[in-house]
Amino acid sequence: MLNLKINGVDVQVEEGSTILDAAKKAGIYIPTLCHREDLKAMGVCRLCVVEVKGAKTLQASCVTPAAEGMEVRTNTPFIRKARKTILELILSNHPMECPTCLRNGNCELQKLSSQLNITELPFEGERSRYEKDETTPAIVRDPNKCILCRRCVNVCNDIQGIGVLEPHHRGFKTSIDPSFCEGLYRMPCSQCGQCVMACPTGALTERDDTEKVFEALADPNKFVVVQTAPAVRVALGEAFGLEPGSIVTGQMVAALRRLGFDRVFDTDFTADLTIMEEGSELIERLETGGKLPLITSCSPGWIKFCEHFYPEFLDNLSTCKSPQQMMGALIKTYYAAKARLNPENVVVVSVMPCTAKKFEAQRGEMVSSGYIDVDIAITTRELSRMIKEMGIDISKLEPEEYDLPLGISTGAGVIFGATGGVMEAAIRTAYELVTGKELEDINFTPVRGLDGIKEAELAINGTILKAAVAHGLANARKLLEAVKAGQKTYHFIEVMACPGGCLGGGGQIIPTDNDVRQKRMQAIYEADKSMRLRKSHENPVVQQLYRDFLIKPLSHRAHELLHTDYTPRPRVLARE
Repeated sequence: MLNLKINGVDVQVEEGSTILDAAKKAGIYIPTLCHREDLKAMGVCRLCVVEVKGAKTLQASCVTPAAEGMEVRTNTPFIRKARKTILELILSNHPMECPTCLRNGNCELQKLSSQLNITELPFEGERSRYEKDETTPAIVRDPNKCILCRRCVNVCNDIQGIGVLEPHHRGFKTSIDPSFCEGLYRMPCSQCGQCVMACPTGALTERDDTEKVFEALADPNKFVVVQTAPAVRVALGEAFGLEPGSIVTGQMVAALRRLGFDRVFDTDFTADLTIMEEGSELIERLETGGKLPLITSCSPGWIKFCEHFYPEFLDNLSTCKSPQQMMGALIKTYYAAKARLNPENVVVVSVMPCTAKKFEAQRGEMVSSGYIDVDIAITTRELSRMIKEMGIDISKLEPEEYDLPLGISTGAGVIFGATGGVMEAAIRTAYELVTGKELEDINFTPVRGLDGIKEAELAINGTILKAAVAHGLANARKLLEAVKAGQKTYHFIEVMACPGGCLGGGGQIIPTDNDVRQKRMQAIYEADKSMRLRKSHENPVVQQLYRDFLIKPLSHRAHELLHTDYTPRPRVLARE
């Protein structure tokens, strides 16, 4: 332990701590902009500067180690002036477009400007001018709003292990861009949106498709159906001032009806259906000597990553579409026939915690029903903006139920929203389908939690099923490299592109840190525990769907509508 003084307060911290860590422990606030706890500290913005007795210059507290006997000042007149000047210099090269920016009201730069009482900009001169990068269906880059904090660079390199963003040029011309300063679409970007979550300003945002949804809702010739993913219900409330992890399922359904959707369905239903198909696929591969390990295919960011970097594992991927795409295919076939609707007039909107779902929805393979499965995918953030625009406060709504029949789900569908949830849901069903016995404890805790890679074993009819879970693409890379090298052997692997799984997805409410992820995860398992049915194969509407339409898991019709295939992708797309 180290002993030091900050603003005259005695503080004791562990060796290896920074001055910023020590200040936080003492309850002393130091403003930061480039710093984020789950990313490598860079000390590039300099807003966190402090005075250290004996030092010749101000020190960036986020990267300066605490030392025994150190005396630190964080609030002297000189420091206050230095911080204001630093922020004024950053703002001098920033477009003042706050009212029209997607991050208006939730921007760290805006918040700090208010906090440090910036009322005028004394520095005038040349400003950087860049073109927007709108080349991908999921993410929009506006380098004009970039403050060069490098948080997106760090998250892409260290958390996702891809590295498509990097600093270019020097001095005033410095910019953060993809390699060769090309459009993002040419890069092996997974479109996971973790860079958007890390960005403190509006330099990186999701592509806003809310106007497309409003146009569909206003068209009297369209029958507009919406589906909501498991993780949305534990995050949406945060946009309305509720605590992280608040479960707002019923209020969200009520709000969607007030927006004008003709039907509100639950993606948890097709999560249950995914388990029936994927669990059967696992059993079939185990029994027939098929390609193992079977790797889950619910996360579109992971699928795109695999297509770019690990095409040798494409045959290991489950052929199941994601629950989003399965729901779209069923709405335009099974439900359209049941409700006597012309599929041409049906618009399927999905509300997802994920930016990569926008990319997935427009994949060329997702048209097996004869129509595009999902017409518009929007994020949790986009839905929150739509609800606010219509003057709806979900905290004041009475809870309502999903529409039938595609609104019935089980706890197994709910836990898809957390890392390890797909694995746990599959084991609940696969065990009972194979053994014919009831699983004594359906809470498969070894795959729960925020550890980057988790391993578990389960005995099924004398066979030890070896399973692994990875979340965050850098962890997926570690796991696949270990499998390639023969260091690890598994039967079943779950991969989620985003830290924490879907509850930490790139389309969730900002901010999302480990504390928020933990609270959302706890809420997901609480929702599972409260469900009357907790195993996918017990879903009565899924059972009816097989009797009336799909016949059985892995049937010809199920393969046509609910399964797909994948294609290797180049690391850099050639110019057209």
